Amino acid sequence: MTQSLADELRGKKSDRMRSTLEDVSLRLFAERGFNEVTVEEIASAARVSPRTFYRYFAAKEDVLQLRIEQRSDALREALTQRPPSEPPLRSIGRCLEEIVSTEDPDLLRRWMAVVASTPTVLRAVLGGIQLKSNVVMAEFIGERMGVSSDALIPTMLAAAAGGVILAAHTQWLFFGGSLGQRIAEGIEVLEGTVEAGRARPTPDGDDATGEGRSAGQDTS
Repeated sequence: MTQSLADELRGKKSDRMRSTLEDVSLRLFAERGFNEVTVEEIASAARVSPRTFYRYFAAKEDVLQLRIEQRSDALREALTQRPPSEPPLRSIGRCLEEIVSTEDPDLLRRWMAVVASTPTVLRAVLGGIQLKSNVVMAEFIGERMGVSSDALIPTMLAAAAGGVILAAHTQWLFFGGSLGQRIAEGIEVLEGTVEAGRARPTPDGDDATGEGRSAGQDTS
């Protein structure tokens, strides 16, 4: 067996164990409440030792970050495949629609329910989204615009897209339907709003891009 194949098999085994621990943890959290469940109980239910649990997660709170990490990694990879001419927000919407369609909806509902009912972890989860998913989107938008990812517009657009995604999750949790479609539709509305804002004339007669002055007009 080559080294690369061995590494690949170890990686797959690690991914399976992390997913198993997430599944067991979310089930126990949903049944008894996040604060009432210990790492020892999670390990016992998963038929592993606490030492094995800590090999994959530093604490039980970190289990709730796995979903964010996996989606962020998948989004980063998917965005590299989008055509360069495609508007960045449209690329993000279409990639997320595809990614979400592959996720386990029951597991996602349990994750959302646990996070929503546990104020002590809600802030950490939202922070994880900002540090992972929003960063991926800002980097992609900045690259397409030819500016730094921490410039104002990529940062603001990524934050706005993140808000749309969270709103779509809430709507899906309460009303069902297709989460991927809700996200894609929400991003499409955001894209249309941004384009409308760019085309809207300013009090000086310019559009939002500053291209509305007639030829030869003094720009001083």
